[in-house]
Amino acid sequence: MSKNNVGFELIDHDQVARITLAAPKANILDRAMMTNLVETFNELSWDGNLKAIVLGSEGPHFSFGASIEEHLPRHIAATLTQLHELLRAVTMAPAPVIAAVRGQCLGGGFELALACDLIIAEESAQFGLPEIKLGVFPPAGAALLPLRIGTSRTAELLLTGHSWTASQAAAVGLVHRLAPAGELGSALESWLESDFLPRSATGLCFAAQAARRPVLHALQHDLPSLEHLYLNELMRLPDAVEGLQAFMEKRQPKWAKGTAA
Repeated sequence: MSKNNVGFELIDHDQVARITLAAPKANILDRAMMTNLVETFNELSWDGNLKAIVLGSEGPHFSFGASIEEHLPRHIAATLTQLHELLRAVTMAPAPVIAAVRGQCLGGGFELALACDLIIAEESAQFGLPEIKLGVFPPAGAALLPLRIGTSRTAELLLTGHSWTASQAAAVGLVHRLAPAGELGSALESWLESDFLPRSATGLCFAAQAARRPVLHALQHDLPSLEHLYLNELMRLPDAVEGLQAFMEKRQPKWAKGTAA
């Protein structure tokens, strides 16, 4: 079931599904990769055996985020639709989903990790939502991050664009397990063996559904209004386009004077 830029395999006697972002080193979540991820998650079916789904990556980084080019005005509506379809597909998975993060986990990549049930990360990993540096904000991040770390810490990440280390993220409960650098695989295997493989697949399936209720509510009720704010208000103003263009042209943005009403 592996696809171009997305890997898939069953391990641990078919009790664990491993899905891999396979476009290193940046693992950019462009629409082609997101389409393949949605198809991969949708093709998973609970057969009484699956106890965990691991979402990992090839290369040194989990993901630098979504494609900047696909955030330009002519593409952004389709891009957000595809990203949010992916997040919903993750929350409908038939077993707990664990994001296994190394390196940079930014923007849309971070939003993808937030849709997962649990996160394990190498100590050297970095988590951030740098969209404000481009004059925009991440709608899904704004919807999901408060569930994990509260509104005050969410404001810090959204408004500053700063990144957190894995240790900082673990200190506030965003990251659930830390692994030494280079030992993500062994730490993940140990976690699976202790807390997932001994459990009932049926129990894990329904416990995951129960635990996801706040996330599903945010995706169904909060995200649509944030999408509207982004597409129908923010993207009509010059700074959003200027930030994206400046990034692609590798120059400093020239922001409009004053504040739009």
